[in-house]
Amino acid sequence: MGGNDVEHSHGMHVVHDGARQAPPLLLVHGSGASGGSWAPMVPALAGHRHVIRIDLPGCGHSPPAPPYDVPVQAARVAALLDDLGLRHITAAGHSSGGYVLTALAEQRPDLVGSLTLISTGPALDAFLPQPAVLRALLEPPLGPLLWPLRTDAMIRKAIRATAVRPVDVPDELVAGVRSISYRTFRAMDRRTTAYVAERSVPERLAALRLPLLVIFGAADPRWEPSSAHRYERVPDARVELLPGVGHLPLLEAPEATGELLLGFTAADAGAPPVLP
Repeated sequence: MGGNDVEHSHGMHVVHDGARQAPPLLLVHGSGASGGSWAPMVPALAGHRHVIRIDLPGCGHSPPAPPYDVPVQAARVAALLDDLGLRHITAAGHSSGGYVLTALAEQRPDLVGSLTLISTGPALDAFLPQPAVLRALLEPPLGPLLWPLRTDAMIRKAIRATAVRPVDVPDELVAGVRSISYRTFRAMDRRTTAYVAERSVPERLAALRLPLLVIFGAADPRWEPSSAHRYERVPDARVELLPGVGHLPLLEAPEATGELLLGFTAADAGAPPVLP
């Protein structure tokens, strides 16, 4: 797994790219994925930021570590940031990674200066019927049988099922997905669903008054794309829909997604990345 520096902390595999003196940017992947999701965007981001990618417990190079409740995951990320001596970071989450970061901001508002959510559904009623290949692989009764038989080609097919543009799936991401057990994936999925069912994400964020950027593919097949506008109820929120893009802006439109992210976080560029 490439990067300037690799470490393990609080049960998580952590990759650092870019200069440590640059403003920090934390990237959190979605469930069933890994830090490799961000690979196409990292070179451009690392030219301006200290990019920190993590593999959540049970994903990628991180060993399983139940429970997988979203607030528990957020507390682990908070402990990592405390160890790194970071405050007021810019943070971006893809899909359910956005829920972990929302919970982080709820628990520790001192750690998050601004938040970007990419393809993060606002509430369960915005969830769409999933592509057949995903239902077969992820849900009982076929899921537990097919999961151990996954080939690299099957993993790539499943990932591409959520895109609407042709995408190159990084080897790094395929390897990270392969390491996830079916048991871990299902546990994470259940706990993520419970977090969103308890309270919608826009409602949670409205109470925090945190600068927010929401990026959605205008053709997302996993979440109703128009549901992105629900985030407009959040003070200081900006919503961007990418035309002709599905659930994977990180892979389908990495340049446009990276430009939006860097532009949004530019205001934080002067924030001190390390505690005095």
